[in-house]
Amino acid sequence: MLSACETGLGEIKNGEGVYGLQRALQEAGTKNIIMSLWKVDDRVTQELMVQFYALLLSGKPKRVAFGEAQAAVRQKYPHPYYWGAFVLIGE
Repeated sequence: MLSACETGLGEIKNGEGVYGLQRALQEAGTKNIIMSLWKVDDRVTQELMVQFYALLLSGKPKRVAFGEAQAAVRQKYPHPYYWGAFVLIGE
């Protein structure tokens, strides 16, 4: 989980793809990464993460827990700025 601002961004290298924290973690063997694509609101990010981990710990699969957590935050904060920055990549 990379909940800081813009953790999904990186530098584009011709023929190599995007170099950044995401690629480094994948090269190190990380199977899944949740990261942000722009600056995020700290308070709302905390709500999203608490909701995600509660759903994950209740036994829901990662993608389901993430989708439901985003949907819950979206209900409370409809503007994509609050919930749309985060993406889940990997398995």
